[in-house]
Amino acid sequence: MLFTTGAKSGKQRETPLMCFPQPDGSWLVAGSNFGYENHPAWTFNLIANPQARVHFHNDLYDVDATLLTPSETEAVWPALDRQWPGYRDYELTAKRDIRVFRLTRREAQ
Repeated sequence: MLFTTGAKSGKQRETPLMCFPQPDGSWLVAGSNFGYENHPAWTFNLIANPQARVHFHNDLYDVDATLLTPSETEAVWPALDRQWPGYRDYELTAKRDIRVFRLTRREAQ
């Protein structure tokens, strides 16, 4: 579960997402609206307010979200496609750019 702050409302939002855990403890998440014209709202929320929370395996983590650059996204697509077969084909056939974020655990203050 991803908890973000609304880009327009400032209210807390929660979104169930598939994630791809990384060896360094971060997660990759990919934003698709599966055929709808606009990107999903949670991606706008992360761009406007990159500090978020993740509920993963019964633990809650404070995270910082980073939108991957086009070259960074291209570099992780092979791994994402192994994790979620067919996802890349959807992106290519739909001619849509899927926003990919890295969620990095924030160090305790």
